[in-house]
Amino acid sequence: MKFAFSTLSCPDWLWEEIITTASDLGYDGVELRGIGSEIYLPRVEIFSPENIPAIKSRLNSLRLEIPCLASGALLFDPEKKTEALKETADYLALAGSLEIPYVRVLGDAQPEPGTADASIVEENLLEILPLAAQKNVTLLLETNGVFADSNKMVKFMEKIHHPNLAVLWDVHHPFRYFHEQVHETYSRLKPWIRHVHIKDSIVKDGRVQYRMFGYGDVPAADAVRELSCGGFRGYVVLEWVKRWCMDIEEPGIVIPHFINAVKNMLPQ
Repeated sequence: MKFAFSTLSCPDWLWEEIITTASDLGYDGVELRGIGSEIYLPRVEIFSPENIPAIKSRLNSLRLEIPCLASGALLFDPEKKTEALKETADYLALAGSLEIPYVRVLGDAQPEPGTADASIVEENLLEILPLAAQKNVTLLLETNGVFADSNKMVKFMEKIHHPNLAVLWDVHHPFRYFHEQVHETYSRLKPWIRHVHIKDSIVKDGRVQYRMFGYGDVPAADAVRELSCGGFRGYVVLEWVKRWCMDIEEPGIVIPHFINAVKNMLPQ
């Protein structure tokens, strides 16, 4: 498997700092969820069409990949259908031009379970999936909100059954909000898992509090072992939500810590 960090982890870093840090620390790639003050990647100036060849060349020189563009497209809201489909299309276009295999979309707004209607998510996916196929990009539905219930996700994936739709397994959410054991979630979703997010937390006074990798009670080591023993060859990505929670530890501490800690969890 390969390792990356999400740019959620370092909202104040600019492009060159992000990629040189990743290279220096021995990461294989970087997942993009905003650069600097701009969260909407298609609007980031460095990703304008004339800059794409230089970006590819620079990444190649550093032996880095961008495995996934994490959009904020919310596919469950009927009042924001046009906006969500446009965002997804914009991200698919950028992914296609950069030859990035995956674009993340969301079927619920928050990590904890909400009231999202899966039928609306299905309708929107069926409308946009032909474009994903045209761009040779796979859309990843994250185990987030109501879709963190792996039983619900399995039924959903079986129903749509499209080659350009797969699962982004956020290890944290099924464990934290549905009390699923890692082996349980992985065994159900394995046929569809193409990309993984990982983070750690505890629950204190009824609230989730994020902790550095290995310092909470999420069974991260179990997840890494399951993926390794299962032959997973995709990316395991540190999703440290610094952009949303500015009081948690700084990226200069968390990003080096993660790559060392996660590699020590790999079966010998």
